[in-house]
Amino acid sequence: MAHDRDADKPAGRTLILTRRDLLQSAFAAGGVISIAAAGPVLAFAGERQQDDRRRTVSPNLALRLAQFLNRARFGDLPSKAIELAKMIIASTLASAAPGSLIDSARIVRELVKERGGKPEATLWFDGAKLPVNEVARVNAMLSDAAASDDSDLRNVAHTGTTLASTSLAIGEIMGATGQDILSAIVTGYEAAGRIGEALGGDRQGFHASVIVAFGGVVAAARLLRLTDEQMAHAIGLTATTIGGLGIGTNSWAREYHAGNAALCAVNAALAAGRGYTVNEDMLEAPRGFLAVFGGGKADSESLTRELGKEWDIVTHMAIKLAPGAHAFHPSVEAAVDAARQSGVPPEEVAKILVTGPQIRTIGRGQPPKDLIEAIHSLHYFLASAVADKDFSWVHATPEKIHNPAATRLIGLVEADPSPPPVHYDWSWGATVTIVTRSGARYTSTVDAPRGSGPRGIEWSDVDAKYRALLPNSGLPAKRIEEILNVIHDFDRVKNVSELTVLLG
Repeated sequence: MAHDRDADKPAGRTLILTRRDLLQSAFAAGGVISIAAAGPVLAFAGERQQDDRRRTVSPNLALRLAQFLNRARFGDLPSKAIELAKMIIASTLASAAPGSLIDSARIVRELVKERGGKPEATLWFDGAKLPVNEVARVNAMLSDAAASDDSDLRNVAHTGTTLASTSLAIGEIMGATGQDILSAIVTGYEAAGRIGEALGGDRQGFHASVIVAFGGVVAAARLLRLTDEQMAHAIGLTATTIGGLGIGTNSWAREYHAGNAALCAVNAALAAGRGYTVNEDMLEAPRGFLAVFGGGKADSESLTRELGKEWDIVTHMAIKLAPGAHAFHPSVEAAVDAARQSGVPPEEVAKILVTGPQIRTIGRGQPPKDLIEAIHSLHYFLASAVADKDFSWVHATPEKIHNPAATRLIGLVEADPSPPPVHYDWSWGATVTIVTRSGARYTSTVDAPRGSGPRGIEWSDVDAKYRALLPNSGLPAKRIEEILNVIHDFDRVKNVSELTVLLG
C-alpha cells in the first residue's frame, strides 16, 4: 500500500529536505524550484544526510564494506596474508628506488619540497619531512614511475604502491605499530580488489587509479582509527574524487595517477575523520561510482559477497620480478622458455608468434625510443626475451632497450594465426611459439606469472628484487640490508618510525 509521507506530518512542522530531495523536486518540476511550494517553512539540510529518516534499514555498500574491514584485527588475518603484506612493502620500496631517478617523480618531489608545510612524514630516500598527504603522493609516484611494483591479477591495478605509500605515511603520524600497518595493507587490498571486481573488466577508459585509491583510503581510515561510518564516508569521498584516463598509461600521466590516488586517499580519510559526510549510497546509486565507472554493467552485490572467505592479497596479488607492464609477464616468460628450448641464436629466428585470452591482434611493433615505451611494448618484451633467452631488471636500461638483436626481432613478432587449443585459468595467460629459419617450432605456455598468488610468492624472489633495485636509492649497502631486516620482522615493530627513519 502506498503511503503519503506528508499525510501524518503535524501542521506547522518543519519539512526537512536533503540536497538530493531538493534537486529531484526541481527536475520533477521541469527544472524550476519553488521555495513556497515546499511548505511554509523549509530547512535545507544538505549536511544532515546521516539523520535522514528515510535511511534504509540495510546499510549501504560503503558502510557494509567498512563494517567488515574496519573490524578485522591482526589476529583474525591469515599468516600468509601478513607475509604478503610485508612483501608489498619490500617490493614497493624496491620499485621506488629507480623511480626516484625518473624526472616525473623528481618534478613533483621538488614542487612539494618547495611548498613545504607541516613536517609530518618522510619522503623516501630524501629525508624531508612534509605534510602527510603530499608525502603519500610523492612516494607513490616514486614506485609507480619505474613500473616495477605489484599488480592485482584480476584488476590489472598496482594496489600495493598506494597501500605502502599511504600506510607508511599515515602510520608515521599516528605512531602505528608494524601489526597496525600490515592489517591496514591486507584490508585495503581487499577493498580495492572487491571494488575493481564489481566494476568488471571494462572501466570505460578510466585508469586503474580509480580502483587502487580505495585500498589507500581504507588503510588510512584504519590507521586513523575512524569509526565504521567515518570510513564509509571516506570511501564515498574517494568515489567522487578519483579519476584518471587509461590513455595516459604510456606517459608520465601513469605515475601522476598513482600520486593522485594516494593523495585522494589520505585527504578523504582526514576529512571524514573531521566529520565530513557525503551520500551514503555513493557507490551503488544510479549515477554513483559503480554505474559511472562500470558503464552500467557493475555487479554491486559482489562487493560484499562472502566477505572474509578468502583474502584478495593471497589469491590475486602478484609481485613483479621483472620490469614493465605486468600483463605481459606470462608472455615474456613463455618466450624465454621457448627460446631456451630452441637453443638457436637470434639471427636464426624467423617468427615469434604469440596468443592468449587478451591477445587477438597486436599490430606492427616499433623499436621503443625510451623506458616509457619499452615497458609497455609487448613486441619489445618478446624480442628481448628471445634475443637474450632471459628478461630481467637489466632490460629496463638503455643498453637493452636499444639492443640491435632485439630491434631486429621486434619486426618478427605477430599474433599467432593458428593458436593452439590451450585452456587458461587467468586472463593474463599467453602461448609463445618461436619459428626458426629451418621451420622448426618451439612452443611454451604460461598462465599466471612467477611471483603471483596462483604460483606462490617466495621471499627469495622478493629479496633478490629488493637487492637488485634498492642501490638506485643512493642509500649505503649496510642501510639497505638493515631496512630489509626490519621489513622481514615488521610484525614485531613497535613504531613505524623504526623503518621510516632508515628511509630518510
